[in-house]
Amino acid sequence: MSKVDRRILKSQEAIKKAVIELMSEKNFDQITIQEISDRANVSRRTIYLHYLDKFDLLDKLIEEHINELKDLAESASDMDFIDGNLIWFEYFENHYLFFSTMLASKGAPSFRRQFLEFVIEGLKGEINGTEGKNHGINEEIVLRFIAGAYVELVEWWFMNGMPYTSQMMAEQVGILIERIV
Repeated sequence: MSKVDRRILKSQEAIKKAVIELMSEKNFDQITIQEISDRANVSRRTIYLHYLDKFDLLDKLIEEHINELKDLAESASDMDFIDGNLIWFEYFENHYLFFSTMLASKGAPSFRRQFLEFVIEGLKGEINGTEGKNHGINEEIVLRFIAGAYVELVEWWFMNGMPYTSQMMAEQVGILIERIV
């Protein structure tokens, strides 16, 4: 595996941070490459070396976080819902600016949709509609119900300034999911 130059990584991180900060201030459609360049303290050319345009930048940023959540989900696959949720809520908390901006931003509705679909995929296999308390309930409906509630709760947590610790959120959400699943 080849090493990536630290300067390249530093520039990419500055660019990603700049676009998130700008999105927390204004609609994504109003943000220009020049503004991203100025905020990141890099040239426009540097941005175009790494990204086709601001949409590509946003897509790659979203993809990066969704992939990280997938990795976390895999590592939590043998855990109960409380411990598995704790890993996620700690990740959300550590990446507060990204998640709070993406969930609040009118310029990135695709993130909420991708996040919802990701949560649905993660819950597949956990729901059994053939026996137990979910017997006779359509699996797709149960999945969308739980995932929709989960995304809404994460969104609420950020919009309200994370009024509860990630530990408390993980415990409460884990208990609720266990009651439904």
